[in-house]
Amino acid sequence: MSIRVVVADDQDLVRTGLVMILGAQPDLEVVGEAADGLAALDLATRLRPDVLLVDIRMPGLDGVEVTRRLAGPDVTDPMAVVVITTFDLDEYVLGALRAGARGFLLKDAGPELLVQAIHAAANGDALIAPNVTRRLLATFADQAPVVPVQPSDPLTEREEEVLALVARGRTNAEVATELFVGLSTVKTHVASLMTKLGARNRVEIAMWAHDTGRVRAN
Repeated sequence: MSIRVVVADDQDLVRTGLVMILGAQPDLEVVGEAADGLAALDLATRLRPDVLLVDIRMPGLDGVEVTRRLAGPDVTDPMAVVVITTFDLDEYVLGALRAGARGFLLKDAGPELLVQAIHAAANGDALIAPNVTRRLLATFADQAPVVPVQPSDPLTEREEEVLALVARGRTNAEVATELFVGLSTVKTHVASLMTKLGARNRVEIAMWAHDTGRVRAN
């Protein structure tokens, strides 16, 4: 069964390119296109796609606000949203993730990572471009050191392994491959890490890993 996607970007050329990349995949189907935030919100609400791919800077409503309205903490039935942007700015990344986005990519990420992000979001996972994760860690490292929050329960040896890989920007599927375990097992460990660390997303897991000295920014 195909993953249904709505693509929202105010630049016609970019939107056309995204549609072509996704449409070329045998298990992805682009069911709608929008050129502004209000149209994206309306289209996504009516069509209920499996994933909404939305640009962060659009007229009407920006991608963060669209994400918040469709996937925010107060939404009863949140939608899977992947945010894509040209602008590699920390406030955009954190704003999108806090609004409920399941993925954050730069437009130069390439077709393979884009397709991975769509699949991850549709499967309930989250993918943040590794270069974005690394830069956020570098920015975090420049800030005043803080005392890391201690986990509610000690991390298991396997959770430590998953933590290190997630902090380096690996997807759940990549973690499963590297550790030779099932995808469902990885999802269970990631959920446990979020609970123990009080983390809301994978970037916060990465920040905690950095703050405790488990992973260093490159």
